[in-house]
Amino acid sequence: MRRRDLTQAERAEWAAFARHVAPLPEHELPDGPQADAEPPPPATRIEVPLRSPARTPLPPVIRVGDAPGGLDASSWNRLRTGKLAPTRTLDLHGRTVQRAYVALHAFLLAAHADRVRCVEIITGKGSGASGGVIRRELPIWLNQPSLRPLVLAASYPHPGNPGAVRLLLRRSR
Repeated sequence: MRRRDLTQAERAEWAAFARHVAPLPEHELPDGPQADAEPPPPATRIEVPLRSPARTPLPPVIRVGDAPGGLDASSWNRLRTGKLAPTRTLDLHGRTVQRAYVALHAFLLAAHADRVRCVEIITGKGSGASGGVIRRELPIWLNQPSLRPLVLAASYPHPGNPGAVRLLLRRSR
């Protein structure tokens, strides 16, 4: 393989770099790159039209307890009444918000990859008037671009317990 000759700008950059280097004891600083025997041919400029990358639109916003579009009424009723049993459950009790987010993200990605259809996330009710921090953050997390394409619907399966949310995941294609 033939080595490429350096351009004048590359030689100048090497010289600027070499000025700041101190050689090791009992060694000498190597000479800079040798000059080219003949100047390189002028570079040809190729015009490439700029295009924005194709983006797939995100699914609609997920709201816990709202019926989503694209889901039949009987499936939605089974999910919201708790009759659709979850295949996997994630309990976020006792975790910090950061650890809960990481656990939720990994859990949903793994469940979707394993083609699981229904999962349950236990956030706990929380001690405040508006619930705990994880319970308040869950809808925001579900609507992030990394998780929204995975989730089709979300609902509280038990009317008296808003500390658990069942998610119906989209089918992987």
